[in-house]
Amino acid sequence: MVALRPLAKIWMNGRLVDWDKAEVHVLSHGLHYAYAVFEGIRSYDTPQGAAVFRLKEHLVRLENSAKVYRMKLGYSVEELTRAIMDLVKANGLPESYLRPIAFSGYGTMGLSPVGAPVNVAVANWEWGPYLGAEGIDRGIRATVSSWVRIDSRSLPPQAKCAANYANGALAKMEAAAGGYEEAILLNNEGLVAEGPGENIFRIKEGVLSTPPASSGILRGITRDSVIRFARDLGIGFQRTDFTREELFTADELFFCGTAAGITPIREVDGRPIGSGDYPVTRRLQKLYEDTVHGRIDRYREWLTYAR
Repeated sequence: MVALRPLAKIWMNGRLVDWDKAEVHVLSHGLHYAYAVFEGIRSYDTPQGAAVFRLKEHLVRLENSAKVYRMKLGYSVEELTRAIMDLVKANGLPESYLRPIAFSGYGTMGLSPVGAPVNVAVANWEWGPYLGAEGIDRGIRATVSSWVRIDSRSLPPQAKCAANYANGALAKMEAAAGGYEEAILLNNEGLVAEGPGENIFRIKEGVLSTPPASSGILRGITRDSVIRFARDLGIGFQRTDFTREELFTADELFFCGTAAGITPIREVDGRPIGSGDYPVTRRLQKLYEDTVHGRIDRYREWLTYAR
């Protein structure tokens, strides 16, 4: 968790408003029925100033999430890009976490959101690595959750909807109550899916693997970046299902996501993972950090600068 420090502005429904004036009605439809789609994005300090990582990809995914939920955003990717860059400049943080969100607002009540206005907002704040700076360095302890990852026959996992994250919250709290930093969720087939808010990767005998979209995961933007990095580094890669036992016998495991970055997993259910050196994970970590901070020309197109 992070304690929010108020900043100057939040972008809301087409304009920048004062932080403490960005309010919604208690009877907003999205509050009662979790009818909201959102993104998690980061801006990073680079030699050329603040830059947002893979902004277009995030906003296209937001647009697609809204499409799945029959929600009309009312703003194009280009308009939301300008809104985000205006917000980054207005609040003046060289590094921040950005949260665009669209939700059904005040005006109607009942399960159907039809008739409720769609509100769109973007906020940003200071937020370090989600699983902690120590976790990035030493790795974290995880447990396989008793909660099962949502199935596509119940809710669409490929849409980043607020409703999906109640599933992750239950798993997260269960893990914390057991003394672990994070959970790992299996799907209805008993195969590994993802963390409550992160994708997961396994390394065995030099080959990197991650569950396919069909396992019920969200196609993460950071996940996609890691796959590109692996190919560019010549690391063997495959999208494949793997079992709970294959977590225990991995040479390396790591979580990845916008909030979490690339975080090694040093232990699962009391079983140490590999030797604890994380050689492949460290290569990917370094390339990721160099990329998001604008130190590598090869991936410069992934950065949108606040100018």
